[in-house]
Amino acid sequence: MNAVDWMGITLAGIGTIGVGAGGEEQVASAISILHLPWLAFIVAVLFVLLNGWLRIFRRHRREQEMMEYEVVEEIIYGLESGILFGMASVVSKMGFLFMEQGFSRMLVPVCIGISISCSGTGFFYQTRGLKHGRAIVVSTCAAVASIVSGVLAGMLALGEKLPSAPTARLSLLLGWLLIIVGVVLLVSSARLVRLLPRRFRQLVPSGVNRNSGLRRSASVHAKDTSPSAVIHAATLHHLITSPSKEKA
Repeated sequence: MNAVDWMGITLAGIGTIGVGAGGEEQVASAISILHLPWLAFIVAVLFVLLNGWLRIFRRHRREQEMMEYEVVEEIIYGLESGILFGMASVVSKMGFLFMEQGFSRMLVPVCIGISISCSGTGFFYQTRGLKHGRAIVVSTCAAVASIVSGVLAGMLALGEKLPSAPTARLSLLLGWLLIIVGVVLLVSSARLVRLLPRRFRQLVPSGVNRNSGLRRSASVHAKDTSPSAVIHAATLHHLITSPSKEKA
């Protein structure tokens, strides 16, 4: 973690608090049952885009022979898990709103079941990110994506509106801006550190060269072990065949 990473995480955390502070009580409006398939379609499109982005960076990591996870992979896993957590809360609320509007009571357990499935899948993606990535990056992105996706889904599917009070609306918009800036800093932290002047770059601890160092050490190790493996094999073959020649 370098200073730019910490700055991005801090801004994203402050922005999350701002989004929560800018909320206000909403009056329930009429919603349609067709909003459920629309939400599923939007989430599917988002996951196709995120997984395509993830495959590109995995291929890049393989071509560069990098052993460490890149920050983009950590962010993608965090975003995927956070989107599913946000959808879980929205879908569960939709079930109770359907019941209040006179729809069948069977929609409540159906929506709760979908919500549980979204939460379980979200934990699966978060665990995959935590297995190889940094916990603070994955968890921060998951929390940010959960709140942002919940707010957007609430506005699109549940008919919720922006706060009417100027202070609350300003807090909400500033929170969104800080979240966007924080995520951008996390994605481009390595490049930003390289752009700093040399005297400032020495003051900022950075893990930019971790992958190149590991790559060089791995290649050197592979080159060193190959000749020794051949020598050991030849020596072993000589030791095995010597007793048989003596007996003959």
